[in-house]
Amino acid sequence: MQTGSSLLIKSLIIAFLIFCQQPVGAKEGMWIPATLKDHEKEMKSMGLEIPIDQLYNASGTGLNNAIVLFGRGCTGEIISSKGLILTNHHCGYGSVQGLSSAQQDYFANGFWAKNMQGELPCKGLTVTFIRRMENVTPQILEGLKDTLRDSFRDTVIGLRIAALEKEFRAKTGLDVSVKPYFDGNQYWAAISETYRDIRLVGFPPNGIGAFGGDVENWIWPRHTGDFSMFRVYAGGDNRPADYAGSNKPYHAEQFFNINTSGYKEGDFTMVYGFPGTTKEYISSYELSQVYNISDPISIEARSRRLGIWSKHMGWTRSNFLKYTSKRAGVANGWKKWQGELLGLKANDVVGKKLADEKIFQAWADTSKAVSYAATILPQMRTAAEIASPLLTQEQYIREAVLGVELIQQGAAFENVAGCFRLGLSQDALRDTLTKLIAGMEGFYKNYDPATDKDVFISLMVLYFNKCTAWVPDEFKDQYRAHDQDVNVWAADVYKTSMLTSIAQLKDFAANAGTADSAKLLGDPAWKLYNAITALRKQKITPALKDYYSRMRYLDRLYTNAQMEEHKNKTFYPDANLTLRLAYGQVKGLDPEGPAKYSFQTTLKEVVALDDTASDIFRVPQKLKDLYAAKDYGQWGVNGVMPVAFIASNHTSGGNSGSPVLNAKGELIGTNFDRAYEGTMSDYYFDPTRCRNISVDIRYTLFIIDKFGGAGWLIDEMNIVKPKSNAARAKK
Repeated sequence: MQTGSSLLIKSLIIAFLIFCQQPVGAKEGMWIPATLKDHEKEMKSMGLEIPIDQLYNASGTGLNNAIVLFGRGCTGEIISSKGLILTNHHCGYGSVQGLSSAQQDYFANGFWAKNMQGELPCKGLTVTFIRRMENVTPQILEGLKDTLRDSFRDTVIGLRIAALEKEFRAKTGLDVSVKPYFDGNQYWAAISETYRDIRLVGFPPNGIGAFGGDVENWIWPRHTGDFSMFRVYAGGDNRPADYAGSNKPYHAEQFFNINTSGYKEGDFTMVYGFPGTTKEYISSYELSQVYNISDPISIEARSRRLGIWSKHMGWTRSNFLKYTSKRAGVANGWKKWQGELLGLKANDVVGKKLADEKIFQAWADTSKAVSYAATILPQMRTAAEIASPLLTQEQYIREAVLGVELIQQGAAFENVAGCFRLGLSQDALRDTLTKLIAGMEGFYKNYDPATDKDVFISLMVLYFNKCTAWVPDEFKDQYRAHDQDVNVWAADVYKTSMLTSIAQLKDFAANAGTADSAKLLGDPAWKLYNAITALRKQKITPALKDYYSRMRYLDRLYTNAQMEEHKNKTFYPDANLTLRLAYGQVKGLDPEGPAKYSFQTTLKEVVALDDTASDIFRVPQKLKDLYAAKDYGQWGVNGVMPVAFIASNHTSGGNSGSPVLNAKGELIGTNFDRAYEGTMSDYYFDPTRCRNISVDIRYTLFIIDKFGGAGWLIDEMNIVKPKSNAARAKK
């Protein structure tokens, strides 16, 4: 048997060998802007040419004021003094779907406003600026012991956050949000402004903005012009205001200069934005659940759903428009998780975490610095072993059962059912039902029962096969009542359920009597939703809630202990959709040795992929004509039109639309993806595989100018041109 000291020595040797295998100069991290001073020396050594204070400062003059949280989960950047926003095509997809119709098909034809008066209001779309960030850990955690249980701790922290946010609002007149970092070991306040009048300015057609579809998604090389343009409007005082025709374009004191000089491999780059979620410090037990349960089940179920959606989308343009945005959202995770599993396996990340945990345990067994450290990992292992079977069932319910839109819609019907329990008069009941059902019209605008019926058939087969012991009696009863034939079962459900049609629901609301709840409660789709909800509430949700609560507590202690174990290491907090800056270099992809792929793609490659019989690789004729004539205006380089490039910046979901900056803080591209081989960077950063993919700003400007004919937008940007381009522009 090894002693604690001998095990520690052996573990330290293993850690040293692993460290020595990492490429020199490899970088990872998503840094809080207010802490960038700590990285100034390293950033300067890598090539940064501007003072850190230009990237972020508390006085309001930093480039953080040119970054926006776009909608609820993307990033955008301000590129003119008139509030012009550049973000990704896929970030604008949902808003554009709301503006599109068969008569105005902006996905097929694109959209380019001819002037500001032609810009289209996007109902519900917001953008948020982060004006300042402040570390408020002392105010939030003062007097609270690390081992204090979260139930009491959260109550105290919640009260302190509410008081602090109120104080900040009173002082600044701005919004404020206090969020936890490092699993609740730190707290930061973000002082912000959210603008509510956002208008569509430019949107290339799918043949440019969504080129390559699922085939190229999460893949390098990439050939898509994944960008779109919006504008922020403000009230007369330049402050946030609801939409009004009298609103003016937001006047931006800070916006990004655009550099069209290009880049070369090894050049310093930065990505500024709102990365969504990472879990770099979790235990091997939690990562094993991702690797063995959540990712494989999600991939399996979504493969079925996406295959059916794609087939039906190809049948009619109406179906395409109904499902294009939904499909993009579902497919995005589906493809990403496949790459994630590949990267986790190739790097044996679970094995590496187990090795790290041996080192940690050896330290914890002898450390006096953190009294509770020695028991953390054993507690995590026990909790994870108990929860894993429940997580498996929950994942199949989420992805298979609730992957059926008709069953999902049962959630929206909860309030409808509740109306019958209020004792309303018949007139009041009908009025209330009519208003509730009117709110569902958005769902039915983008819903096709025939498509969903085929999804039902496929996913019910999967669910019954994988969850035999957990299938609710209602599901079994309906299945048996239809001769155990899922096709017959589906046909009957979609024929008899009123949830398949807004017209049926409106008719029900208009004629409902106080005794008609039986008709509702007897609806087969509603009964399926009710049954699966009851199963979750009774057997799954309470246990998983306890598990997540337990692991949140242990994760906080484990992260704190890791930071104590490695006091000389600079830790970055996991992504949580707050403002961060990552830095790296333009770099080719070399997962298996010397660079396998170039760091840049070109329009020549785009045209070579053209397939007029394919929805995803069909290049617009005008773009092919521009290529044939080499009519690139001032944006090409020696007869070549760059399209996309890759770099080694650490990014995550939420960085979609983030500005990619050069050493001077000038815009050279727009981040939109990661390479397939490196999507496991949410859990583990491999410097040989992890790359962020961006649209070259020159391609963006070329599409705006020469393809979209919207040169008036170029005129309001501040473009730093290389001498050769400047000379051409004057001719």
